[in-house]
This record gives sequence, structure tokens and C-alpha cells, in this order.
Amino acid sequence: MQYITSNTVQTMYSTLIEYDKLQSIIAKKNTLVFDCRHELTDPEYGIKSYQEGHLPNALFASMDDSLSQKPNGKNGRHPLPEISAFTNWLSVCGVAQNTQVIAYDDAGGAYASRLWCLLKWLGHDAVAVLNGGLQNWVNQGGILVLDTPTPNTSEVFEPKMKDIFVDADFILQHLNDKQTLIVDARSNDRFHGQNESIDRVAGHIPGAINRFFKNNLSSTGKFLDAKDLKKTFEGIMEGNLEKTIVHQCGSGITACHNLLAMEVAGLRNSKLYPGSWSEWILDPSRPIATD
Repeated sequence: MQYITSNTVQTMYSTLIEYDKLQSIIAKKNTLVFDCRHELTDPEYGIKSYQEGHLPNALFASMDDSLSQKPNGKNGRHPLPEISAFTNWLSVCGVAQNTQVIAYDDAGGAYASRLWCLLKWLGHDAVAVLNGGLQNWVNQGGILVLDTPTPNTSEVFEPKMKDIFVDADFILQHLNDKQTLIVDARSNDRFHGQNESIDRVAGHIPGAINRFFKNNLSSTGKFLDAKDLKKTFEGIMEGNLEKTIVHQCGSGITACHNLLAMEVAGLRNSKLYPGSWSEWILDPSRPIATD
């Protein structure tokens, strides 16, 4: 896809970007890179890793402070960021309407896809995840730096909201709807209520199917080819491409990986349940399955 900036036609990356393509644009004025490294069990892992070395011109995107808002006891472990706070953060970072945003991590895109999804929500299509992440960047000869760039804080990000999220009420209303399919991105054991070490209640939403997000990746840590992803997701949809696909996980992070994988496959318009399992279980009246 292409778009025009400063009277120049440029390629717009809207799903994944490869190492060589990022190398060719990383120093351009309208390219902004975000380091999204995170570890669920170590809140300081991301910023410490960033400070020890990151891609050139990359800013740090904190999962807990920038890409989420604080939980209030009713909205799960990683609630969506409040819109005004998030758009203000984007503006402070220098994201404008014509900015090509690149997100990366060291977990196969598990956390970078969260920023990708949030920007899609705000109507910013020029956002892509670095395929293979930091590991592939280094393996291909890309350098890491210690310098922290100074963002252009004169930019003002103006969102154009898209309807890509659903809430718990939507899930409840469509539990028995054959045209709606809930896809759970957690590992198979957690989906089946086994070895649950994160959330206080084990199990899954009734009727959901399991698609572990790591199955979107090859042994090299890069996304599978589009045709292979398409075949898999069309199989999940049982040939009915008109189904509404709702992705969820534990707290609305790794589910974004499945949403991205579907976009890579050319299967668009799926939804995300941001609250996911950690929100679902906060209301004891909501049904739970462990079969």
C-alpha cells in the first residue's frame, strides 16, 4: 500500500515489515519505532531491556503505563488506555497522521501487536510489527544503540476511531450465535483450565475455540506465510468467511497477535474483546467452561 507524505509517494506498511525494509526507512523523518518489550512476571523487564540496547531511534512503549490503563477491579488486568491519555502520549512521542509506526519486541510480536491493534483502533493504518522482532534484527546484522531519541512534541495526533472492540455484554449476547466465533489465544492447558498460574479462576468462555498465538509463528520466530495463515483461519471458520471472529486471551494482549495474523492472511474485520478472560471472571454470573 502507498500513501503520500511531503509530496512523495511512499510505501505504507500496515501489518508486518521485514528487516531490510525497516533498514531502508528507519532513519526517515516520518518513521517512528517503538520498543514494546514486556514480561508479565517482571514489570521492569521492558524498560531495563530498552536501556541496555534498542533499535536506532526507538522510543519505549510501556505496556502497563502507555498501552494500558490501571485496572479498577472490573476491567481485567490490562484495560484499554483511556483515549485522551493515549492520544496525548502519541502526540508527545511525535506520532502524526502521516507517521509510519513500527513496533517490535523480543517475543514474536506478542506485545508489539498490542500497539499495532491500538493504533488500528484509532484509525492509524500506517503501523506494522517487525517480523522476527529484535532477535531477527540482530541476527541480520542490525545494530542496537543506547541513545534515547528526542521526539518531535509539536505533533498532535487526531484519532479516527474504528469499531474493532467488543465488550462482555456483546459476548454474552452472542454465546449461542453460530455466526459469532470466539477465539482464545492462550496456551492450550490454560484454555482447558489446567496449570492456571495467572488468573484466579481457570477455564474459558463457553463456545470459544483455542488458537494459541505462538502457532502463528514458524520455528524462526517469524510469522507463517500469509497463505498458511489463511488456510488455518479459514479452517477455524469452517469455510464461513461471514462469521464475526472475536479474539480474546488472558488480558487482551496476545489476542492482538491472532488479529494481526488474520490481517496478514488477508482476513480482515475481526474483533477484539479487550477485557478478555481476566475481566470475564470478575462477574460470577458469567458462565465458565473447562471441558
